Amino acid sequence: MSKLIGRKTIVLCLMIIVSLGFTHTNKDVEVRKIMHPDNLVTGELEAGVPTASEIIFQTERPIPFLRKEFNGFKEALAFKESQGNYFSINTYGYMGKYQFGTSTLHLIGVYNPNSFLKNPALQEKAFLAYTSRNKWVLRRDINRFVGKRFNGIKITESGILAAAHLAGPGHVKKYLRSGGKFQFADAYGTTIKDYMKKFSGYDLSAIPANKKAKA
Repeated sequence: MSKLIGRKTIVLCLMIIVSLGFTHTNKDVEVRKIMHPDNLVTGELEAGVPTASEIIFQTERPIPFLRKEFNGFKEALAFKESQGNYFSINTYGYMGKYQFGTSTLHLIGVYNPNSFLKNPALQEKAFLAYTSRNKWVLRRDINRFVGKRFNGIKITESGILAAAHLAGPGHVKKYLRSGGKFQFADAYGTTIKDYMKKFSGYDLSAIPANKKAKA
């Protein structure tokens, strides 16, 4: 009799364990179904190891998405300049993520190129300062020419400031005031027109125009 009770207890325990196992599996499936990207309105992917479909989702739709604002602008320009590499030095000695020359760095208060190259935070400050300074230098041209078309390209503030990063604000003034006839290309053949087109349409209204901006 005691052996029979013992067997029944073991069977009952096994049934409970199996039942709990199926319940957990079903809940896990349900959670993943709810949290799958295609079913989300807001929120994040489930923490932990991603499913195969989540990996495909992240590959097809890169995260995060950079909007057409300052962060998107600076990252797009950095990729064009150096593929986003803080420690890059090109064949002409331009350095860092945004490919600054030493004379430009002096304008914004940076006098040690070696320290600059090793300091990503300083490089970000330098880009913001230089963009802010160029916005002040070109403020009248921005007001005058934004919305016009030269060489089939609509002039935008972000296009002007990107071109100033490439060529310097003085050359950009000449380009705009000549109606796009003035030609400039850097050592690799990239022109003001190229940057006006490639970096058109970003909203840089949050960046102040500051004559004395320093990194």
